[in-house]
Amino acid sequence: MKSKGTVIKYGDNVDTDVIIPARYLNTSDPKELAAHCMEDLDSTFISRVKQGDIMVAMQNFGCGSSREHAPIALKESGISCVIAASFARIFYRNAINIGLPIIECPEAAKDIAQGDQLEVDFDNGLIKNLTKGTEYQSQPFPAFIQSIISAGGLIKAIEQGVLGGKA
Repeated sequence: MKSKGTVIKYGDNVDTDVIIPARYLNTSDPKELAAHCMEDLDSTFISRVKQGDIMVAMQNFGCGSSREHAPIALKESGISCVIAASFARIFYRNAINIGLPIIECPEAAKDIAQGDQLEVDFDNGLIKNLTKGTEYQSQPFPAFIQSIISAGGLIKAIEQGVLGGKA
């Protein structure tokens, strides 16, 4: 599984309250959530994000409230992958649960710049910066997590029987 896109970059401690502000949590509609994604941190995000773009951030991405709304909003906005130096643990699991690939790679997070073109190979954990001609090695997901992401999330993986049984 691969992703290729343009980088949208942020810094440290991007919390779930700026990924999707609490005032929009009265809906679970992915399109409505995406319409307000990142608006309190970056009012231009929703107008410039394109399908397949890759978000890059620094330390502690997804800290704050434990809500699945945040990775849902990112995924529905068009973000194909998030690369960060580190993730808040509950965000990490919520992202996997909804099928949003996320990669911890401090070196890549530090070196990659806004607007760079990336190609990410999830099977091998390889991040290629096509703009700069550099490569970064991250830890690939275990096969069962790759199955969850490929299926589009945990519930879909269970429904499809890729985790050992039909729902």
